[in-house]
Amino acid sequence: MKRIFLMLLLFLLPASVIFGAEPQVAAQGAALIDGKTGRLLWGKEETKPLAMASTAKIMTAILVLEHCGMDEVVSISKNAARQPEVHMDLKEGEQWKVGDLLSAMMLRSYNDAAVALAEHTFGSTEVFCQKMTEKARKLGAKDTVFGSPNGLDSHLTEEVHHSAAYDMARIAEIIAQPKIDITDLKGKRRTEVTNADRFLREYRGAIGVKTGYTNRAGHCFVGAAERDGVRLVSAVLGSGWGAVGKEKKWTDTKALMEYGFAMFQPYEAVRKGTVFGEVAVADSPVKRVETVLGEGYCALFSEAERESLRLEAVLPEQVEAPVAAGDKMGKAILYLGAEPLAEIDLLAGRSARGYTLSERMEWLAGGWISWRKF
Repeated sequence: MKRIFLMLLLFLLPASVIFGAEPQVAAQGAALIDGKTGRLLWGKEETKPLAMASTAKIMTAILVLEHCGMDEVVSISKNAARQPEVHMDLKEGEQWKVGDLLSAMMLRSYNDAAVALAEHTFGSTEVFCQKMTEKARKLGAKDTVFGSPNGLDSHLTEEVHHSAAYDMARIAEIIAQPKIDITDLKGKRRTEVTNADRFLREYRGAIGVKTGYTNRAGHCFVGAAERDGVRLVSAVLGSGWGAVGKEKKWTDTKALMEYGFAMFQPYEAVRKGTVFGEVAVADSPVKRVETVLGEGYCALFSEAERESLRLEAVLPEQVEAPVAAGDKMGKAILYLGAEPLAEIDLLAGRSARGYTLSERMEWLAGGWISWRKF
């Protein structure tokens, strides 16, 4: 009976889970990253510039969260009110709280809410988009330029509005609310907003993040999931068009996640306080000082990757006394194959005082006597 159960389990599980095969992904660009370190775990054209549709609203949300209070009042402009579908039918002159518009934008991808928030935050969508691009650079997104706060691209060229799957995964903001109720400040309009993210309902451990679609970008999705302390973030851009593409963005994302959870586990590559290296000390009765790792490093690695991890010390041959325990002496570089993953300070494991005056005189006298005998 046990054997039959195991055979049935193998039949039901995806091949990528059983054999560690790479995921089959239809998207034009795809990336799977470690949600805690940002390291790329798997990619397909992950740095290729592509339209990103409404996944751009992730960056809009980040900027709003950084620069606005959730109870600030947003007055809806004519420009925001006339944004095309998908929209929440905002009216010029209405007033809403930032937090309500932000939640509505992320749950239902409302284009008018995105523009209203952008104008409120930096005065215009043009300035807001400049700030979006600058923020992307700071987060390590090197292949991203934003031309609109809502991801609409019909009036924009690829040069002024594009991203890459790896970039979108790096800048993902976690939005996991299933439903909210929001009301304008005058209490005239009450709106129930349900999350359009099927991933939250269909995938165990899902915690977001954002769907997107335009005629140029196709169906896109940035997803995040967490199981047993392992957090994965994925992005698929251009999974397809029409009904087939709409479905494929979900299967693409699930394939990436299943591969990630099956292949990668948390591994403590470096432990804080471990002795690693030593340095000679000049002008001290302590001739050498051991160095210790100032920080640890734990991340997701496959079993094969663990064999390729190595740590190299970068230390001076000699330092002058005095040395205090905890002083920075150099650094250790953690490599995965030829790729540097992290730099960790190497600290003095003990103190090394300089010679006292009497010790120095004694040493000089000893040297003089030795010279005279010679």
